[in-house]
Order: sequence, then C-alpha cells, then structure tokens
Amino acid sequence: MEANWAGNLTYSAQRIVHPADRAELVRALAGDGEVRVVGSRHSFNGITDTAGTLIATDRLPAGVEVDGSAGSVRVGGGVRYGDLAALLAGRGLALGNLASLPHISVAGAIATGTHGSGDRLGSLATSVRALTLLTPGGDEVRYERGDEDFGGAVVHLGALGVVVEVELDVEPAYDVAQTVYERLGWDTAVEHLDAITSSATSVSLFTDWGPADEVGQIWTKQRSDAGEPPAAALLPRLGATLADGPRHPVPGGDTRASTEQGGAAGNWADRLPHFRLEFTPSNGDELQSEYFVPRADAPAAIDALRSLGEEISPLLQIGEVRTVRADDLWLSPACGQDTVAFHFTWVPDQPAVESLLVKMERVLPSSVRPHWGKLWQMEPADVVARFENWDRFAALRAQLDPERRLVNDFLRRFGL
Repeated sequence: MEANWAGNLTYSAQRIVHPADRAELVRALAGDGEVRVVGSRHSFNGITDTAGTLIATDRLPAGVEVDGSAGSVRVGGGVRYGDLAALLAGRGLALGNLASLPHISVAGAIATGTHGSGDRLGSLATSVRALTLLTPGGDEVRYERGDEDFGGAVVHLGALGVVVEVELDVEPAYDVAQTVYERLGWDTAVEHLDAITSSATSVSLFTDWGPADEVGQIWTKQRSDAGEPPAAALLPRLGATLADGPRHPVPGGDTRASTEQGGAAGNWADRLPHFRLEFTPSNGDELQSEYFVPRADAPAAIDALRSLGEEISPLLQIGEVRTVRADDLWLSPACGQDTVAFHFTWVPDQPAVESLLVKMERVLPSSVRPHWGKLWQMEPADVVARFENWDRFAALRAQLDPERRLVNDFLRRFGL
C-alpha cells in the first residue's frame, strides 16, 4: 500500500481512492466501513490512517475563486499553499502567513493547527473565515467565523467530514526581506527571548541542542510595510553575527532549496516559507515532532531541553523554536494562549526517537501540547486535559458523524 511523505508510515487502508469531483467524493464516502482523508501526506503519525477507505484529495478540483474587494479567496481543500500563494501573488494579493513548507495542503494544515512563526501571527487556521464539510452521511455543512461551533470545525483532526471548500482572508500583496544571523548563546537568547521573537514579523531560532549550547541560526522575516526590523540592531548587539551567505536550516543542507535571504526584499510568497516549492520539503529523509507551551513556560521548556542536549543532539538534524499568537480554535495548540513551539527534525530512527520523546515529555512543562500530525508519546488522557473545549468537540463530532465512520485507531485513543 501507499505510504506517507516521510515513508515512516505505510497506510493500512483496504483501498485508497482519488476522487476527481464532488460526485466521486460522495461515492467514496458512501458505505458502511471506516473512512479517513489524506492531503499532502505530511503527517508523521496515524492520524490519517484507516483500516477502511482512505480518500486522497490531491485530484479534487482546485476551485479557486478570488474576491479581492471582499478580502477573501475560496479554494478546494486539497490545494497546496505554495500553489495558492503563487496564484494570489500574481493577482496582487497575499495571505497573512505561511508555514515553513509551501508543499502542504490547505485543508490538512488547518485541520492539525499547523503554523508559521511570529508574535503577532496566528496559525494558518486563523485565516479561515468559512469552510464547508461533506459529512459521511452526504450532508454539506458550512461554518462561518462567528458561528457557535466555528471554533470546533476548523482544527478538526479529520473527524467531522471532508473539507470541500475553504474561504481564507487575503490582503494586498506585500514584500518581505529575510535575513539570517548566527551563533547566539542560549543564556543570552533566553534572557532576551521576548525582544528577539518580536524583532521581526517572523522569527525562527534554529538549534541542535548540542554541546555548543547555542542558537545556531536566527531567521528573521520582515514585512517591508513594517519598517526597519529591530533585529538588525538587536541581534548584533547581543552577539549574533550576520550570515555571510545563504543558509539551509539543516547544517550541510542544499541552500538552493532555501528561500532567498540576504535582506533583499521580495514577494511575500517567496520569503515567508523557509523552503522553495520546487525542491524536496525540508531535508526529505526525516521524522518530525513538535511541542507547544505558553510563552510564560518557554524558559522552563528551554532549560529542560538543554538538560537533555547530549541525548537529543545525536538523533536530531535540527530543532526550531517559533512563536504563535493565541487563538480561540478549540483544538488548536495555541488555543487561549500566546505560544512558543519547539520543533524537532529527527534522523529516521523511529524507535530511538520515540524512546527519547518519552524522556523529553517527562521534563517539559506540564502545560505542553503536541502537534496533532507529528510524533509524540503523551498519554491520551494528558493530552485531552490540555484542551478545555475537548468535550464540546466530542459532541460536535458525534453530531456530524453519529455512526463514527471517520473515527480511526488514532482518534479512538482519545475517546472519540
């Protein structure tokens, strides 16, 4: 059978279908067996797996409809962010944020709370103003921002239906300048963390958590309409040095895959992601994990990870620290709190990585939340306890899928 993007998960589905229109999608949903949906296959755990039918959205119509006057774009859920960004840029429009990878699908990214970085930027799901779900019963249900259950319908883990249409906020196009700095000790970074993460529109701190005990690279992305970034003065004053050429987040990685750096302003779609659409996402042969904590708990989380640096570093290709603005989406890792996210790109040794994750989760703050689509080992009851709207979401799932046809082994662990 087919596998996910990383190759660490082979789908156990009896069949995988690729509907090309709404009628084929309805037929794929019909029946008595279990069904799940997969987009760009960038989840590293079993959240999209099923013993029944797996519906791939890659051949569904893009259905892009731009309404510049209303500040919105309507797309099919299977559209990739990179393709949408190029289309919008060509029409003088923009999204407010992008993730590091432009290869991911719109529906898959918002369903798992995927994000970019920026103190004032929410996850990708916060740009959703409306979405339409096709339920296993064949009903179309539309949720708009402001509706009572909108907060539960957006980050939905694939448990409510197939996203057939998403309406996103857009704005006039803008330019972004990306500048990379290097070599900042962790003691200094922690002392000035708030100043550093607010020093540009988007800031990412890359580290291997290794013996050097430093932030190896700091990627700053500044909107041209936001003025000169404070990072230009702050980071050199703190001891970081300006990179003398293009960098890849993973040491030794092909810099041709990275988006343009060096402080030259250019189109938002070509600077907000870390990686170019035409290259292999990230480093390719890898596993990923990510954990989220409230901003107040970030120093404690950093201390905990530094304490395990000798064990983390040998299994790690690169770690990344990012920030996400609070939102009100029930299952978003940033729900109700400004958040600091700790991302890990691992070598492809899943048994060793999962063993280490157990140790990491023991020392991270008790407020930690996992990324729904990546590897983690937390007990389901502990995860559920981190989301105060969990019962509301469970009730919404029961309403839209009373026969539990979208529930798989992953979701059953959480009582859904």
